[in-house]
Amino acid sequence: MSADLAQQGDRPGPKQPSTDKRSGRGARVAFEWVALVLLALLIALLIKTFLFQSFWIPSASMEPTLKVHDRVLVNKLSYDLHNVHRGDIIVFKAPPGSDLGYDDLVKRVIGLPGETVSGSGGHVFIDGKQLPEPYLPKGTYTSDFAPVKIGADHYWMMGDNRENSTDSRVFGTIPKKAIVGPVFVRIWPLSRLGFF
Repeated sequence: MSADLAQQGDRPGPKQPSTDKRSGRGARVAFEWVALVLLALLIALLIKTFLFQSFWIPSASMEPTLKVHDRVLVNKLSYDLHNVHRGDIIVFKAPPGSDLGYDDLVKRVIGLPGETVSGSGGHVFIDGKQLPEPYLPKGTYTSDFAPVKIGADHYWMMGDNRENSTDSRVFGTIPKKAIVGPVFVRIWPLSRLGFF
């Protein structure tokens, strides 16, 4: 009987995982999670730096198109692929000395390089011809302003809320290098989600 017990004690039982292997596997999982989080942050940074950026609308200058507290996405790569178009809604760096309290502004492109823009009788004129502006609510009045010849690589920007917009009528033309990109979608509020 004692021989049988001795023999059973000599048989190997089920293998127990060593604590070394368990701690090694735990370290690998932790490393993978840290790497995954860092990769996600890097991708988000690259997207924000080179592709898309979200902006919050702080003022009523673009109403009714964009309302206070709307959130929009801007395509930062767009103007590397094609020209700025009249009618685009764009975000650009606030001009020096504008003292509006915001680093970035959102307005609509009205005048293009080389054109002469003016305001008369409640309307905008480009090279002496009245500019059709179907995006404005009926009855919108634009204050008069003297003709301005737009320089190379500069743009004349105006808010859709013409009576409540500090724009190129105040701070002049905007250089292309100040443009962040065009607004292409409103992402908030969800009830007004839509593309431009």
